[in-house]
Amino acid sequence: MLESNLELKGSSFTLSVLHLKSSDLQLLSRELDNKLNQAPQFFLGAPLVLNFSLIDNDNFDLIALRDILSNKKLVIVGITGAAQSINQQAKSIGLAIMKSGKSVNCPPPPARTTMLVKKTVRSGQQIYAKNADLIVIGAVSNGAEVIADGNIHIYGALRGKAMAGASGDEHSIIIAKKTEAELVSIAGQYWLTESLQEHCDGLSACIRLKNKSLIIESLAL
Repeated sequence: MLESNLELKGSSFTLSVLHLKSSDLQLLSRELDNKLNQAPQFFLGAPLVLNFSLIDNDNFDLIALRDILSNKKLVIVGITGAAQSINQQAKSIGLAIMKSGKSVNCPPPPARTTMLVKKTVRSGQQIYAKNADLIVIGAVSNGAEVIADGNIHIYGALRGKAMAGASGDEHSIIIAKKTEAELVSIAGQYWLTESLQEHCDGLSACIRLKNKSLIIESLAL
């Protein structure tokens, strides 16, 4: 029997969802430019799902929006929450139609566990703690990424990117012994280096959300 050169397996990935609140493509383009200018490398080539649940316009030009986003180096992989006419446009250009979380009866989330990493996370490495908190005993170097659906604790210097609450948990926090990050994010709200430097002295700190905004508190670690 010939050995197959294909193997189909289920897998899951963390995707960013762009929630659209207007049908005005020029307005969307301008606001996207502002957002991308804050973190151009973070969004470069990033796969996105477009959420149309707030769009009540059967004549929305999805193909024109796809072209706008492509010119900004964003990769659209699918849409969700759209009217039938927009779904048909999506099919015609090969985009996936994904079920919105609101329409799916989701089972209770699994109990959160803890992933322990006892080494420095080096540039180019990415660690994702799915359904778990992440504890790093070591540094997170420039160019490295640590992601967790829960909290992130770094007992070393955070110089790369840390994204807690990746599945949307706004109660997640990031704690680092030394805070010199390129980016910190909790449930999609993020700060870049410049914002961190305005609020932090680079020493031990806890970063969390309060009223949908990031705050940073000094710690004595």
